Amino acid sequence: MEVVPTMEELEEGSIFARAERAVRPTPGKAYAELAADEVLARIAERRRAFGSRLMILGHHYQVDDVIRFADRTGDSYALAKAAAAERDAEFVIFAGVHFMAESADILTGPGQQVILPDLRAGCTMADMANLDDVELAWDEMAACTTDTIVPITYINSAANLKDFVGRRGGAVCTSSNAAKVVSWAFSQGQKLLFFPDQHLGRNTCFALGVALDEMIVWDPALPNGGHEPETVARARVLLWKGHCSVHMGFSVGQIEHWRAERPDIRIIVHPECTFEVVQAADEAGSTNFIIETIQHSPPGTAWAVGTEINLVHRLRALMPDRFIASLSPFQCLCATMYRIRPNYLLWVLDELAAGRVVNVVKVPERIAEGARLSLQRMIEITG
Repeated sequence: MEVVPTMEELEEGSIFARAERAVRPTPGKAYAELAADEVLARIAERRRAFGSRLMILGHHYQVDDVIRFADRTGDSYALAKAAAAERDAEFVIFAGVHFMAESADILTGPGQQVILPDLRAGCTMADMANLDDVELAWDEMAACTTDTIVPITYINSAANLKDFVGRRGGAVCTSSNAAKVVSWAFSQGQKLLFFPDQHLGRNTCFALGVALDEMIVWDPALPNGGHEPETVARARVLLWKGHCSVHMGFSVGQIEHWRAERPDIRIIVHPECTFEVVQAADEAGSTNFIIETIQHSPPGTAWAVGTEINLVHRLRALMPDRFIASLSPFQCLCATMYRIRPNYLLWVLDELAAGRVVNVVKVPERIAEGARLSLQRMIEITG
């Protein structure tokens, strides 16, 4: 079967960086002009024809017309575990973003191929940390202290950063298991470098008893992160200056509005929200935590949810006996997740049926080796 194109020659370990330079195969005008019902019917037919040769992984933030075809749905942690456990499918289509597809390629077997329907499906947070900046920061931090620094990268990061972390004794985390991974990291050293999302790092460490004045934000655009060496030496947690654009859209003012509008409402938010929002909310946790908390609440319960809008809409449809609304009055959409459209899914399936494997995600083994260490540590720590 012809593979068009592979990522074997990838230098940086980020398929997004490579995809921006390459000529990307795309569905073309013919797919864009198909009626929605025809697209869905053809996807279903292709999916049935491939049977066990194919597995589709779908992140919770995907649109419903993509999620309906997923064999496994979940947050980043659940899908990483699903990829690690999968050994039978010849092809794994990842309805998510680039760092997720990279992780799936790292964790699946050598005879399997991972496909990302649209190579433009990146992550703005992941792009806020790159290898050159992290390596420079690591050297600058080491010059300020004799303490052991343990690096932790959120799963929203490129494969070469997971490799960096794995080779330095650190681990990957997700919003589901961040508390366990951070607790483990503090058993390995005195300081923690957490990147790329400062808010998940701050909220997690504070919940574990680390004081706010023991955490500093490292700005890679400034010499020494913007700090005097003494400040770095005193800090227990070094937080990378990164964030999720979707979760930065939620505010304390929105929480106050909902409490005034509906005194019975409960506020539940993702820990990528700011510290102030998390502290003002009733509950905070991962995507799976949000889903399970609302599912286990009594009928008639009212919820304002601070996370991506596709998930909020899906929860509302699944549980009409509860009041479920977005915390924000604006459309909090993950634009990069939204790139995986049904017509792209149909296109990659049609190409597979024709003997062509397009948009393969392949992390070079020299990068995958260290990245696999950091991902496997995460799985071992959290079970």
